[in-house]
Amino acid sequence: MKKIILFASATLFFACNSSDKTNENESTFIDPVTAHIDSSISPGENFFLFANNGWFKSHPIPSSEKSNGIFRTIQDTINESIRKICESSSADSKAAKGSNKQKIGDFYFSGMDTTTIEKVGINPLKPLFSKIDEIKNNKDVINTVAYLYTQGIPSTFGFTVTRDEKNAAAYTVYLSQSRLGLPDRDYYFNTDERNTTIKNEYLKHLDAMLNLIGMDKALAKKGSEQIFKLESALAKSSRKMEDLRDPYLNYNKMNIAGVNKLTASIEWKEMLSKLGISNIDSVVVAQPEYFSALEKHLKTFSVDDWKLYLKWNVANRFSEFLNKKIVAQDFNFYATVLDGIKEQRPRWKTIVEETDASLGELIGQVYVEEYLPKGTKEKLLEIGNNIRDVYAEHIKKLDWMSDVTKEKALNKLQKLNMKVGYPDVWKDMSSLDVSRNSFVENGMAVSKWNYGFMIKKYGKPVNKDEWEMYPQTYNAYYDPTMNEIVVPACNIIVPGFEGRMPDDAVLYGIIGGSTFGHEITHGFDDQGSLYDEKGNLSDWWTKEDRQKFEAKTKLIVEQFNNYVVLDSIHVRGENTQGENIADLGGVIMGLEAYRKTKQGQSTELINGYTATQRYFLAYAYAWMVNRTDASLAKQIMSDVHSPAEFRINGPVSDIDEFYKAFNIQPTDKMYRAENIRVKIW
Repeated sequence: MKKIILFASATLFFACNSSDKTNENESTFIDPVTAHIDSSISPGENFFLFANNGWFKSHPIPSSEKSNGIFRTIQDTINESIRKICESSSADSKAAKGSNKQKIGDFYFSGMDTTTIEKVGINPLKPLFSKIDEIKNNKDVINTVAYLYTQGIPSTFGFTVTRDEKNAAAYTVYLSQSRLGLPDRDYYFNTDERNTTIKNEYLKHLDAMLNLIGMDKALAKKGSEQIFKLESALAKSSRKMEDLRDPYLNYNKMNIAGVNKLTASIEWKEMLSKLGISNIDSVVVAQPEYFSALEKHLKTFSVDDWKLYLKWNVANRFSEFLNKKIVAQDFNFYATVLDGIKEQRPRWKTIVEETDASLGELIGQVYVEEYLPKGTKEKLLEIGNNIRDVYAEHIKKLDWMSDVTKEKALNKLQKLNMKVGYPDVWKDMSSLDVSRNSFVENGMAVSKWNYGFMIKKYGKPVNKDEWEMYPQTYNAYYDPTMNEIVVPACNIIVPGFEGRMPDDAVLYGIIGGSTFGHEITHGFDDQGSLYDEKGNLSDWWTKEDRQKFEAKTKLIVEQFNNYVVLDSIHVRGENTQGENIADLGGVIMGLEAYRKTKQGQSTELINGYTATQRYFLAYAYAWMVNRTDASLAKQIMSDVHSPAEFRINGPVSDIDEFYKAFNIQPTDKMYRAENIRVKIW
């Protein structure tokens, strides 16, 4: 299935004529690359803190956030633009019904209309609850699961229509293990003190939520325990995150009869028809053992247990759209307990982000037109192509890869598609109906529309114009089944360089290294390297080269396994290896591209630092992020990305140029012997 690689790197913002402004007020310019250095910490002790701790000291994490740093700063900038779009659209009484402005404005208005939200309460969900109450047997359970899916409410098992990994030119159906109420299956079983507290709080949360949707206290208490038992059974049947990383292991194509054998209680042709898919003879079952276990769970747990579970899924899906008490309860567990956030944001911030999450495709069109600097696409492509050129040179010089595999790697690199800025073709959301009447009904309408959009893909040619992110989404991804990277427009913002062109160290340390270099490397990490130039899951390596590659990836797994995050919590090297490989490749490619620039070749100091030192400082600035302890623990449990500190210290400690630039010695904490420094791409 699609692998979206999230990285949230820092970005740049500059006007087309910003180079003319570089000398204006030069004496007042505070260089953000060097302004946050904490000289009490040596680069060899902890480069992440050496480069960024000055900022952390003066910018504590706000009580309404799980983190603070460059990501939060840029997101706040983006949110201010989105807020203006939302408020101006909401105030436009002449916006035509069905227009983008009307939908954006009415959605935002309904979210800010707390009086109506309190009055409406959970009433819009009651028809769904009534449908669940009508369940009498296991067949009804399955039919109701299918119906809820069509309303955009997933549960019980995973279902999606996406590109076939072994035939990327066609869409197919994937069945997989289900998402759970807790972030990952291990939360249900780990017995350490931190996790035990979370499980106890989750039981309290289930109890409170069932009570808030109308159950009496006794039933809610018993129901919360049964839901937890059912979810625990589903979790036990689920693969660990590390085991989800093997695309071959998670690709099991079978005919409908084969799936029926896994779950005899489900007639899959009928089920798929109810889900909106007809004329289908085969599906990909990602985790067959999960569906075999599901058959047992359908018989082990009572119909009443399943009804409770489904009601919980409905309430949980739309909790952020409901009344104050439900929103507060949802925040208490998912924000405070899991992420360490102490208080809710101002209402407008929450609704701005919710409107963007729901109608980002519409907001993006306004954002591109009114808030995006001209020339954004061109500048991003220029840097991206420079990184690709350097990547090709680097592959040619590899001393561990044979010429046969190099040729195929270069072919894949050449055919890699780079989508930057914003889509050439926007999604058609004309069929979506949005009004000012009810916030939760708007949320339900968007959820249903998204499901319908996915279902309509089946049987049609793959849409190569589609984006999985919006221009205003501060992120990027690599899609192995499309062999493409997508870099949204807002990756052109860098705090501190407003109104001026950043220098090349910043351009290549941030956009070049942690963005384009990172994403391109995903095409050659432990997972992406299994897909060919057309996006098909296909082994294009020689056996010997693959063995050499895996020996190198084993080293990076071992390296990150040794990093301690909190207490005795270590980075999970196996789970994060793809991102760690991409970070290492990105920093190296960004550096080599930077060295081709005039600044990269200069011997002049900038604010007291050499050209190469400035490049590494810029890369550290790209990950200037501080998180709460709870959020860090959650990241280790449920995220494939290493914490920001190790996304800096990890890769740079494998790069010889870093040692030379900052005179890192064997006595330094970050020093790694040359024979264990990881060299891959």
